[in-house]
Amino acid sequence: MRVFTSITDPELITLIQKGAVGVLPTDTVYGLVCNAANPASVKRLYELKARINKPGTVIAGKVQQLIDLGLRARYLKAVEHFWPNSLSVIVPCDPELQYLDSGKGLAVRIPAHAIVHTLLLQTGALLTSSANQPGQPTATTLAEAQSYFGDSVDFYVDGGTIADHAPSTVVRVVDDVVEVLRVGAVKLDEYGRIITNDL
Repeated sequence: MRVFTSITDPELITLIQKGAVGVLPTDTVYGLVCNAANPASVKRLYELKARINKPGTVIAGKVQQLIDLGLRARYLKAVEHFWPNSLSVIVPCDPELQYLDSGKGLAVRIPAHAIVHTLLLQTGALLTSSANQPGQPTATTLAEAQSYFGDSVDFYVDGGTIADHAPSTVVRVVDDVVEVLRVGAVKLDEYGRIITNDL
């Protein structure tokens, strides 16, 4: 198990590309992450979180990475105006991506955070889920994350204290209507247009 101080460390990027699962600071909170294109890593992440039937979120550096993962371009092109931002959109998945979404639809986003964006451009799309266990608060420090996962993960990245970041806003688009499922860092008006961003 390795501890890094930078999420752009070349050794960390190599570990993730090879299938490692670990904890790092995302654009919103500390997240448990893995390569979204690696079914074995995704299975392991969900087992660590004890949330087999509750999908995480896929973050990417650009829309093309989500298309390369297997998501349909027509769904993504319809919502790409929301990004980059701390706003996740639930999109349908084809059956071959059921390992990611359990048939429930997948939340995806392109973060605006510059360093996280740099990481994603090198690793490809990552599956992420908040660094905690069910019913417990999300880790705000490396020590809290380690108390949840110990040596069961392959790496940790120390990003200091993350206590003032709001989670991402989560929306679903149905027949051109934007339905807000979780209010977070990005606020939308009644027409689905971004009006504020708390990050």
